[in-house]
Amino acid sequence: MKDMNQKQYLPEIPADNDLETILSEAVWAAHSLFRRGKTSGSSANLSFRHNGQIYISASGSCFGTLTPEDFAVLNMDGTALTEKKPSKEWPLHLALYEKSDEIQGVIHTHSPYSILVSFIPGLPEHDCIPSHTPYLKMKLGTVGLIPYEKPGSQELFDAFRQRLSLSDGYLLRNHGPVVPGKTIKDAFYCLEELEESARIAWELYRAGLG
Repeated sequence: MKDMNQKQYLPEIPADNDLETILSEAVWAAHSLFRRGKTSGSSANLSFRHNGQIYISASGSCFGTLTPEDFAVLNMDGTALTEKKPSKEWPLHLALYEKSDEIQGVIHTHSPYSILVSFIPGLPEHDCIPSHTPYLKMKLGTVGLIPYEKPGSQELFDAFRQRLSLSDGYLLRNHGPVVPGKTIKDAFYCLEELEESARIAWELYRAGLG
């Protein structure tokens, strides 16, 4: 196991035990999602806010092998503070942090059931995941549907910001969910509930009961 001494991978930023704890939780969440097939390859990204800076998984990193060294650091204006290149979808994360000070963690995956549900015609734009159980609303709230735009494109970021205030979580059509939380663990639990709700919705839709 690699030494968790922060100075080895973020020399510009002083050691902070609380930061190490959050990094450990972020790595745990990433590994759990990858191990259970909630994402694959290098398609996902996650971030958290700490001391006015955004720590986000680096470009090309894989949730299955993510380590504390695999995080880029940004100022709240998007300026890079480390040599690590951030995920190309960092503007989605920044938009959510700008939305509310309560948002301290964000996870974006290509979860399969969420993507399948995004293809269903006629979904309500401001709340696209049906409330077949109470838990999605209890943990996250409404899930807005964002029209498809090319991943990483300015068009996607603009479409996301245009609908930011209308919902609590988000589903990028044909792409995957973007879920905020009060902590990185909270975002993880909300994402889990979104994907499980999407699974139930998809199975009921296939059975003609959705």
